[in-house]
Amino acid sequence: MIAPVPLGTWPTPLEAAPRRAARLGLAELWFKRDDLGGLGGGGNKIRKLRYTCAEAIAAGATTLITSGAPQSNHARLTAAAAARLGLGCVLVLAGPRPPDRRGNLLLDELAGAEVVWAGDAPLAEVVAVEATRRSAYAIPFGGTSQASVQGYVDCARELRDQVPDIDATEVVVALGSGGTMAGLVRELGAERVVGVDVGALPDPRSTVAGLLPGEVEPAALRIDGSQVGASYATLTDGVREALTTTAREEGIFLDPTYTGRAMAALLAGSFPRGANVVFLHTGGLPGLFGHPGLFGGGKSRQDH
Repeated sequence: MIAPVPLGTWPTPLEAAPRRAARLGLAELWFKRDDLGGLGGGGNKIRKLRYTCAEAIAAGATTLITSGAPQSNHARLTAAAAARLGLGCVLVLAGPRPPDRRGNLLLDELAGAEVVWAGDAPLAEVVAVEATRRSAYAIPFGGTSQASVQGYVDCARELRDQVPDIDATEVVVALGSGGTMAGLVRELGAERVVGVDVGALPDPRSTVAGLLPGEVEPAALRIDGSQVGASYATLTDGVREALTTTAREEGIFLDPTYTGRAMAALLAGSFPRGANVVFLHTGGLPGLFGHPGLFGGGKSRQDH
């Protein structure tokens, strides 16, 4: 396996959340603060980019290209990683150019990324054309690949050092493109990890298992699909409650698509009283500032 490039600050903190644990009837609740990863506003994509950027550099690439929705956290962190490594960056984003720049879009610009708006065209097709034209190294959706799964094996090994009894602890994570959950499962086992589906994949169970060929059967994965709502883009009442109560009880801000859904699953009683739980905070705070309808019933599309 190729050695990862030195992006981010490790290990990320593990913080106890006693007030939230008491509300949920848990013995212990910890936040694993991967939102504090040290690069570009933080988030789980940094660990994956350590490996995908290493592959790009080994291939002789001078430009990275990736895709996402306008408020993509993955796109923002790819732009930041490219800036740190002295590489060019092209972001192919879904839909038409919006009337203003806010949230992650503003940070993309600050990091020097070039943005290509795909309009109605499929993102994968636009990425393929632009990558060929520019001889750019393409990073897949969400930064997820079999190589980048190792980023969350690294995280799970940090948890082994930080959590007193990790083998008797549940680890909860938002399940978007699948790589974060896959890395945790590889190191901790399928029985220890719960992925809360955000609705980004048509078949999350097969996707996660496919990232771990021969290691786990799809049926063995613990996936909570209760928080998808009407669609990936829908902001549910449960997520609004999760965002508000977490901020007011613990001073921690979640995002409306990923960590908000994962916390909504906890609030819905996904775990028995007396359990020990680690909540993996995968970041996404800038997306809040690109979500004008957050408390007004609006919808947003994001990519993680």
